[in-house]
Amino acid sequence: MIRRLIERMSRGRVLRRRLPTELGGATIFVTPDAALKLWGHDLRRVDPALLDAAAELVFPGACVWDVGANVGLFAFAAAFLAGEKGSVRAIEPDPFLASLLRRSAASQPAGRAPLEVTEAAATVEVGAVEFQIAERGRAANHLAAVDGSSQAGGVRTVRQVAGVTLDSLLDIGPAPDVLKIDVEGAEMLALRGATRLLSENRPQIFCEVTAENATDVGALFESFDYAVFDASIAASRRSPLTVATWNTLAVPR
Repeated sequence: MIRRLIERMSRGRVLRRRLPTELGGATIFVTPDAALKLWGHDLRRVDPALLDAAAELVFPGACVWDVGANVGLFAFAAAFLAGEKGSVRAIEPDPFLASLLRRSAASQPAGRAPLEVTEAAATVEVGAVEFQIAERGRAANHLAAVDGSSQAGGVRTVRQVAGVTLDSLLDIGPAPDVLKIDVEGAEMLALRGATRLLSENRPQIFCEVTAENATDVGALFESFDYAVFDASIAASRRSPLTVATWNTLAVPR
């Protein structure tokens, strides 16, 4: 009961927070309406695996796509790590979260990669799609075509949003060196819309994969000659997998 009350109090709230010092320390605008952990001041506690992945994968001058950007923890960490010669595209279908990403992008200090916001959902074909805003927290928003997470707690509202394929984004900007995907159960739809990207451009990929998609995602990466690893394990101890994990790292062979 208390948690539900706090969740309702969090709706529409916008807070200033700073990224960890080792990731640039820049201010970004967040909302606890996405995740209650954002009431806290230490953003590393919100999703340490995500920030660790950015630190491992993003290099100076890199082009980075953040698919399912949410409030932009990965995107803005990547902007610092890539530096002014890099570029970042944050892909987020929720209009409220996309507005926060734009606000944060406008406040970034010099020396960061420019960040462009694409307000759309990554899916298997271009066109309008139904997108469900989660009852409990916007981090659990998901396409109506998939079940989403149990953390959604139901549906607050349904919106029609633009659907794009990752391949279609290759026509409007540079291809990514690093691709992060967190789309709440729609990872197969996003990846099926990225056949050219996977076969020709071949970025490194950090992807959150639900249990029901683990076998199919592993098989898809194998079909494009990617090696799959558990990103939650230290790099020196990783071994190739055939089935994807919650935090999957896919590396082109």
